[in-house]
Amino acid sequence: MFGCDAVTRDPTDSGARGMVAIPLKEGMSAKEFRQAAAASSDANQARRLLALAAIRDGMSRQAAARIGGMDRQTLRDWVHAFNKGGMEGLINDTSPGRPSKLSVKQKAALKGIVEEGPDLARDGVVRWRCRDLVCVVERRFGVSVSEDTIARMLHALGFSHITARPKHPQQKSGAIAGFKKNSRASSKGR
Repeated sequence: MFGCDAVTRDPTDSGARGMVAIPLKEGMSAKEFRQAAAASSDANQARRLLALAAIRDGMSRQAAARIGGMDRQTLRDWVHAFNKGGMEGLINDTSPGRPSKLSVKQKAALKGIVEEGPDLARDGVVRWRCRDLVCVVERRFGVSVSEDTIARMLHALGFSHITARPKHPQQKSGAIAGFKKNSRASSKGR
């Protein structure tokens, strides 16, 4: 009747473009998909589970994608992810972020520099500040980093932000103890 030019349509075909629908892995019913979506604390995973529940109910891929707030191709990608990794495959991977500008060896050297402390004659400072360490890192390692990066790196290396009480380089030894002794005596008489 149609001749050799007739094309039989695949019942799993999901649309006019001829994209063949990927079969959804067996094992979970539409009800189980919906229960998992309700129990999920990840909103994106819940949307994807509801779209898969719609597929399991027999809806078209276009309608199921609309339920999940995505297009058919994205739904197809999530079907692949579910088939490969189960429900955990429907959670977005976290981005690893930009790699550190300093190597592990350089970070260990920076930790040693901070633990040793600055030398007034060599470094020109009596205590390390982030801006001073930015200069040290650039001089020593040839790497340009921001003060925020240094602060995060120091925190990751186990250092905390503590500011020591300032001390004048020419302060007499025992001046603080004498001040404390006199302060206590005068405060008792009040």
